[in-house]
Amino acid sequence: MTWSPLLALQRATHATLQILAAELVDLDLTASEINALANLADGRARTVSQLGADVGSRPTTLTSVLDRLERRGHITRGVRPGDRRVVLIELTASGRATAAVVADAIRSLEQRTLGRLPAESLAGLRAGLDALTEVPR
Repeated sequence: MTWSPLLALQRATHATLQILAAELVDLDLTASEINALANLADGRARTVSQLGADVGSRPTTLTSVLDRLERRGHITRGVRPGDRRVVLIELTASGRATAAVVADAIRSLEQRTLGRLPAESLAGLRAGLDALTEVPR
């Protein structure tokens, strides 16, 4: 088989997840928990649907991840003012601290691996990843 961008993306994903897991081993987080915290690291509250879109997961799949993060005291689930049907996910103080460690590890890995690429290459990578994210179902 010739080179496949999708298979290369899978290899890169597995490699980066292994590196992040090793660097963040003391936090005792799963890859899905790392992803959720990284996406919440900006401090914005999100609905479960919004966070699901950000992490690339269905809200039903995300529920168990959120359950674990809530049990560990990293997130809270509240209601949106004016619409009690909408659940908002927010980081707690410990969640903000943990998310900051996760975000720093991701930035460091990005710098080590992608920091020497020219801007055009990074733009091409982004365009390719965006195209894959928006594949019609």
